[in-house]
Amino acid sequence: MDSQFVGITELAETPSVAVVVDVMRAFTVAAWVFAQGAEKIVLAESLDEALTLKASHPHWVALKDGPPAPGFDLVNSPGLLRSADLDRRTVVQKTTAGTVGALTVKEASLVLCAGFVTAEATARLLRIRGCDSVTFVVTGDDGRAEEDLACAQYIARRATEDDGADAAGAGADAAEFLRRAAESTAAAELTEGVRQGAHPDDVALCLELDRFPFAVVATRENSLTVLRPRTVPSLSFLPSLSGETPL
Repeated sequence: MDSQFVGITELAETPSVAVVVDVMRAFTVAAWVFAQGAEKIVLAESLDEALTLKASHPHWVALKDGPPAPGFDLVNSPGLLRSADLDRRTVVQKTTAGTVGALTVKEASLVLCAGFVTAEATARLLRIRGCDSVTFVVTGDDGRAEEDLACAQYIARRATEDDGADAAGAGADAAEFLRRAAESTAAAELTEGVRQGAHPDDVALCLELDRFPFAVVATRENSLTVLRPRTVPSLSFLPSLSGETPL
């Protein structure tokens, strides 16, 4: 598999297959949203669009980066999401980097949104699809975010390995990549309270390797970019989560 690693602004054209990586925290949060029972996530281009979508669908839930704000129900924190009941709800998500990256490649034939929590499922789906060329979009810090690059490189590595590689081997392989993410600027900012709308457990939750047995797939639905979880067959022995869709 030919892998390219680019920042959002480096995307000269729409790739065929894109894996958009935002570890801290958009796509860790997206996975948690589905774990809490949500049906789908709608990505918003702006905060105003997020509020407009919610106004048109009062039962939807709006989520943003930073501190709480009028009109928004949740903030972009996996630690804070653990107590949210999102059963069968639709969540509108707008973040600084992750949602921007996904919307930039929304016309690709396959768009996956990933973090360490869904790394193995993402890699397996790339293997199952037989993807020859994959563009990994490193969303944070103009493509220089170490946590996102480390995760992207780890997924690329797993996607080219034998599907029979066991979970223990994957965990051992991941150690250096997780260390890089743990020592990143984003991790330090979350730990030190520089970033608002955070929980003390956010960094640890963002570095939980393969917590969830699904990949997060973005598709176009009625002019909107929508995320849904997709269970990968080889992970079917893991506990099922509500809201998943079949491969």
